[in-house]
Amino acid sequence: MARPNGCLSPFRRKHPYKRADAKQAHHLDIGYWTLDIGYFHRVFMHTVILGNGVSGITAARHIRKESDHQITVVSDESEYFFSRTALMYVYMGHMRAQDLKPYEDWFWEKNRINLVRARVQGIDFAAKTLHAEDGRAIPYDKLLLATGSVSNKFGWPGQDLAGVRGLYHWQDLEQMEKYSAGLQRAVIVGGGLIGIEMAEMFHSRHIPVSFLVREKSFWSSVIPPEESAMINRHIREHGIDLRLETELKEILPDEQGRCRAVVTSRGEEISCGFVGLTAGVRPNVDFLKNTGLDINRGILVNEYLETNIPDVYAAGDCAEMRQPRPGRKPIEAVWYTGRMMGEVIARNICGSPLAYDPGFWFNSAKFLDIEYQVYGDVPAKLPEHQATIYWEHSSGKKSIRLNYDRQTGAVTGFNLMGIRYRQEVCEKWLRDGTTIETVLQHLGLANFDPEFYPEHESELIDLYNRQTGKSLSLKQKRGLAGVLRFLVSE
Repeated sequence: MARPNGCLSPFRRKHPYKRADAKQAHHLDIGYWTLDIGYFHRVFMHTVILGNGVSGITAARHIRKESDHQITVVSDESEYFFSRTALMYVYMGHMRAQDLKPYEDWFWEKNRINLVRARVQGIDFAAKTLHAEDGRAIPYDKLLLATGSVSNKFGWPGQDLAGVRGLYHWQDLEQMEKYSAGLQRAVIVGGGLIGIEMAEMFHSRHIPVSFLVREKSFWSSVIPPEESAMINRHIREHGIDLRLETELKEILPDEQGRCRAVVTSRGEEISCGFVGLTAGVRPNVDFLKNTGLDINRGILVNEYLETNIPDVYAAGDCAEMRQPRPGRKPIEAVWYTGRMMGEVIARNICGSPLAYDPGFWFNSAKFLDIEYQVYGDVPAKLPEHQATIYWEHSSGKKSIRLNYDRQTGAVTGFNLMGIRYRQEVCEKWLRDGTTIETVLQHLGLANFDPEFYPEHESELIDLYNRQTGKSLSLKQKRGLAGVLRFLVSE
């Protein structure tokens, strides 16, 4: 028998004088030959992945590393996987479209990952078949749903006009580019990370931007008041028209069906040729409703990322944990969690069960020129059981915040603006329950700003001493050698 992909044949000749045990695991007695069931599981299993974002592609790569499954990735957004978080840099001229592809085009054929460009309109879970709009039927043995997110819409009049888009898909970038020619003003609705990215994109082309944020301060539901106020100032310093406590009421059309203005909750009319809807995203699961799949906001999964339907998994923005880990949300539309989920599902599909554990919360972003990092628990409103130490540079563009438990003194979170801290170091302190005073004295270990950048850890310690009457001093400054010793220490 032919041996596909250089693998051993699934058929093994039995010993002529000894009957093969038909009950032996992974083997089937079919007379003179024993059939290796495990071989068929490894080679002839067809895994279909719906969605070619970071979750789906990570899963595909790791399934290929661990098995000879037939792998098919289905997407209607793009032919090849691209780095979604870098879309803004193409518009701003820092990157070309082809630079967004982490892998060369030949990578997929070489790794036997079949890419299918199709829009799936329904799934027959009983028959294990995906149905595309063009009539194609795609059967599967294992299915990963990695359908991502779609931009929120809240029924605003005019929300479907030409020139009204979110910023999530490749097609959104194409539409931004299309409507930017001759654009006199853009209006952005929603004060999250996608909103500030879109504002920076237009600002890079000197297109005036009005930014409507319903909260009293930018991103105040996520970051503490001081950091939020810093971003307010920074946005306005760049000439962006930030309008706090202002919501979208209506989008007005012109005679050609394109947006020409918005009306705000304050009754103001703002002329514009483009409206960016960036008031968050939601799981892209509408086409899966009214099936046997358990769906709440997202596709409900257990700790192994399995759905209620056998052989069907979900990962990334569309997945909702039935029982999230302490301190984590049921849905986390974050790049790195999507990547982790993809790895976990690959293990589970290939027969090496692994529960999903995202560890400590981490996120990073950039607010125009100010970088942001958070490790651990730093809520917008400080809980009663936590205390905080917050230092802000006189420029108003850098800050360090450490949260810690009032009773034990254990550090619970780090929040950085304009200063870079090492994730491995911060997570080790969090994992070990290191006290605030020990962390402060060794805080230089975390700093990985470039050489010759000023170090501000001593200033944070001085502030802590003034507030507590202590006399701590910095024992460890920035340096890779100290970091390596710390990370390998028990």
